[in-house]
Amino acid sequence: MFQAEDELLGRQVAVKILHPQFASDEAFVTRFRREAQQAAGLSHPNIVSIYDWGEDQDTYYMVMELIEGRTLRDIRRSEGPLLARRAAEIAAETAAALTVAHQAGVYHRDVKPGNIMLTPKGSVKVTDFGIARALDDSAELTRTGAVIGTATYFSPEQAQGLPADERSDVYSLGVVLYELLCGVAPFTGESPVAVAYQHVSEYAEPPSAINPDVPAELESIVEKAMEKDPALRYQTADDMRKDLLLYLKGETPLVMAASAAAGASLPAAAGVHAPISDAATQMMPLPAATVPPDEAGRSVAQPMPEHRSQTGYLVAIFGLLLALALGVFFLTRLLSSSPAETVTVAVPDVTDWARLDAVEELAIALDFKVRERIQVSDSVATGFVIATDPVAGTNVDPDSIVIVIVSAGPQQFAIPNVLDSTEEAARALLEAGEFAIGVVSYRFSDTVPEGIVISQSPRPGTEGAPGTEVDLEVSSGPFALTVPDVRLVTEESALTALADASISDVEVVREFSAEILEGFVIRTEPGAGELVSRDRTVILVVSDGPEPFELPNLVGMSVADAQQAALNRGLIFILEDDTEPVTFDSGLVGLVAAQTPGGGTEVIVGDEIRVRLGSLIQRTVPDLTGLTQEEAEALLADLGLTLEIVGDTPVEPDSGLDGLIAAQDEAVDSQVDDGSTIHVRMGIIVPPPTDPPDEGG
Repeated sequence: MFQAEDELLGRQVAVKILHPQFASDEAFVTRFRREAQQAAGLSHPNIVSIYDWGEDQDTYYMVMELIEGRTLRDIRRSEGPLLARRAAEIAAETAAALTVAHQAGVYHRDVKPGNIMLTPKGSVKVTDFGIARALDDSAELTRTGAVIGTATYFSPEQAQGLPADERSDVYSLGVVLYELLCGVAPFTGESPVAVAYQHVSEYAEPPSAINPDVPAELESIVEKAMEKDPALRYQTADDMRKDLLLYLKGETPLVMAASAAAGASLPAAAGVHAPISDAATQMMPLPAATVPPDEAGRSVAQPMPEHRSQTGYLVAIFGLLLALALGVFFLTRLLSSSPAETVTVAVPDVTDWARLDAVEELAIALDFKVRERIQVSDSVATGFVIATDPVAGTNVDPDSIVIVIVSAGPQQFAIPNVLDSTEEAARALLEAGEFAIGVVSYRFSDTVPEGIVISQSPRPGTEGAPGTEVDLEVSSGPFALTVPDVRLVTEESALTALADASISDVEVVREFSAEILEGFVIRTEPGAGELVSRDRTVILVVSDGPEPFELPNLVGMSVADAQQAALNRGLIFILEDDTEPVTFDSGLVGLVAAQTPGGGTEVIVGDEIRVRLGSLIQRTVPDLTGLTQEEAEALLADLGLTLEIVGDTPVEPDSGLDGLIAAQDEAVDSQVDDGSTIHVRMGIIVPPPTDPPDEGG
């Protein structure tokens, strides 16, 4: 895998090179092209996009989206087991990518941590769609009996050389989820064959036996995905994703409910677990260029050119110069003895004069023979004199030749061709040629990608001086954009996908939803697949979880009525064993007397509500003996009790209880219900019987 730059679009891309072993197989190349074209049609935020496929000098390559991030393999090795919820989120997004591919008829066949990447923002990207299938169908590999994929993540049918389909990808994803939860692969061995055999014939140890923190719900999902029989697995990646989303919502996955009903579970076989093998599906690196031994291991001495002696030449040159100097000396002496001297004229300074003015001055006024020489100049304007030859002030004969050096202005260079380049690349190229950027305008184009230069002025190849301004017209891309499908992905992933689709004006609104997990996208407005203009705002509707509502007041209801009221609102009704003490006058005996939380509290679907039934407060019976009726009634009223006189009881004259309460039916200090009646008897003195009259007296 190599990182490269797309010169047309000015973006960084990843390039995957095929090993010559496969490039030499025409049948393989045909299948690989077909699979690459099919995989290139996949479009989803969780799938690495394929841009191009081609061949150059018998080297076949694939150009795809460059992802900044780390593979799950690297993350698992550095961080160990992931938290159950994070592992479920990654598996759910991977299942979403597989669902889109399967619906397009593309099976991955090599789902493994090395082919799943996490971006710095946490989004999942699945790569290498279509490659495994082309390899799997290769006649060369069939002849050699090789099996394509990575043995650690094989499905049993792949290990047996049977046809693979979407359920094979589901099995591999189950293995990946197992490894994320446990930190180790379910099966290991000394060779890929040994591992493949275990996939076919043995059951993995339950994840919770390795990592006790693995929830039972997530373990059920892993076991369902890793069923040996494809018919017993999730039949689609979307089925597995739905169970993962149910788990993330805090609800029971469908597979767990079905297993509980059937009373069935996967058998487990204890085994030795070791860190996951480094085995991976790889393209063999191209052989390095060899260096001849003489170049690699030693320096080869080169013969030095032979140097001849220069002494003879120097002596001869020196002699000639001496003779020339003597000749000049004697000639000067001879001429100086002439009785008549020649009249000379000084060359005037015409620097910075206009060319015609300078020529007129030198040729007409001073009768010089004028010649012109054109020379570029950054300091003297075009058509003006830079200097003369001889220079100004030199004395020469009147009919001498004077050369006027005229400025041609700054040196001209060909303006480079920046058409079909990105705006950034065009700016860099023009500035490197010392040209200036003029007016940059933008217009929509359905044929030229966004950010690409459509036209330039002056045109390419036109000569211009350094600093010449070049105007650019840059494509704003198509006026209408297609809204991608970002439903049921996280808000962060959705924003990234919309930005990748050149939709930058996004407004996030939140909406309550009992079906969509909080933080996940419910829909877009306009909807997925619709065309929108660039100046239109796209609404991203994100779930805020279930809508809260006011808890009703259940106090005073019967148990049946209160339970029905709670269930109608999606609440969990719990009747506590403890009772709530109430007075007789409250009217709450045997009814709901207290609830937690209280009426009017905001709750959401799925919250618990606990209630307690009312029971009478217990009162202690006071001693009423010796009290008047009025005093007893007042005392009992303060205690929530009533008084009832049920008769009289005889008392002794000296007891002091005559006309007062002398006895009570309820024992002193005994406990009675609030509102109870205390029965008493009033004291009365009974006169002693009189003797009958003596009849005899």
